[in-house]
Amino acid sequence: MLENQEQFINLVKEKNKNKNLKYSILTMGCQLNENDSEKLAGMLEEMNFTQINDYKNADLIVFNTCCVRENAEERLFGKIGEIKKIKENKNVILAIGGCMMQEKNMLDKMKSSYPFVDIIFGTHTMQNFPEDVYKAIQNNEKVKDIIDIDGEIYEGLPIKRNSKFKASVTIMYGCNNFCSYCIVPYVRGRERSRKPEKILEEVKSLALEGYKEITLLGQNVNSYKGNDKIKNFADLLNEVCKIEGIERVNFISPHPKDFTDDVIDAIKNNEKISRIIHLPLQAGNSKVLKEMNRKYTKEQYLNLAQKMLDEIPGLTLSTDIIVGFPGETEEEFEDTLDVVRKINFEQIFMFIYSEREGTVASRRKDQIPDEIKHKRFNKLKELYESRVDENNKKYIGTNQKILIEGQSKYNNETFEGRTSTNKVVIIDKNDNYKVGDSVKVKIVEDHRWYLKGKVV
Repeated sequence: MLENQEQFINLVKEKNKNKNLKYSILTMGCQLNENDSEKLAGMLEEMNFTQINDYKNADLIVFNTCCVRENAEERLFGKIGEIKKIKENKNVILAIGGCMMQEKNMLDKMKSSYPFVDIIFGTHTMQNFPEDVYKAIQNNEKVKDIIDIDGEIYEGLPIKRNSKFKASVTIMYGCNNFCSYCIVPYVRGRERSRKPEKILEEVKSLALEGYKEITLLGQNVNSYKGNDKIKNFADLLNEVCKIEGIERVNFISPHPKDFTDDVIDAIKNNEKISRIIHLPLQAGNSKVLKEMNRKYTKEQYLNLAQKMLDEIPGLTLSTDIIVGFPGETEEEFEDTLDVVRKINFEQIFMFIYSEREGTVASRRKDQIPDEIKHKRFNKLKELYESRVDENNKKYIGTNQKILIEGQSKYNNETFEGRTSTNKVVIIDKNDNYKVGDSVKVKIVEDHRWYLKGKVV
């Protein structure tokens, strides 16, 4: 299959010779989508396209879509409308891929309402993208490259990474959990794990290129299945941490039901692993959790979170919470607030429940009115924000290691980086360090959304 891909890369490359063609990719959704976009960029670069940020001046535009939230659809349709006007004046190739294109209702809508789209490709057919581009250029052919089966894992796809010192590495694809609100298993397929030797080979290669921070990606990353030598996620974590040059290891997104003792031990025993762990809650009431098909209760979640905090020094937790799941009562929502008070999360990613066609929850008749959803969302937001300043103060006077990521958005004369607990720290610029360096800083001030540090 990859030999076929190389053939079409070379064919397009030859056609684009001396043409100075530009491409732009708009990525929606999670870090898995961002990683996919890096691979699309890698293929396009090999086909003699050059990346630009302004898609309005591009010769080839790719929208890599997400189907988790309803507003992603609204954003996509708005962008497609803009591109239609551009296509009326110049020859632009428009390609739309990602999770949303694996939804039958969305695919049908694209075919009927947006016939000017040149390429539609799914999450399982990305390796065919060079052939799709060739057909669009050579034959002016409209390509619909979608499959409904679980895709194979293709190693060795070209990749153009967005950073020179931070990289994401996908270790598995798909999901087996079928949470009642989630469309992902229907568009990403069942769980498929990469071979551990391929993952370690990729991380070692990144380390040799100077990358210092790695994020391991998977829909449910801690349900990873390896081989006889590296059996599971805990084994993989331990092996990744042994790789010289890698200074920090992150992973997203784990599932509480798969957070076994050996994973906790791996975090505890490896200082390279970040001291913020994402532990999605979704809801704090056991009845709602059961209806979400989350496979744990409020009490089990609280026990797991407390065990992790007790056993791993310096650990903090982040989480996801959905507000307004169908049938959720005010009393059940209060259980969610109770968990937030007890755990005191470092970060909370809050979402208002939105119906996703094809999911179990979307068929329920007891949908929550929008005004109640927004009222609960604001109540949760207020509770979280009331604790931010208090959480920040625990950093004052402590020494933290940060990886300098770039110029701070708060001040042109400062750099910013992140602690192992993902707190943004700004430091004064200095000729002694640069973007990509790891430096030790003492935290001297706290602000609501960032800390101020001095290099020590």
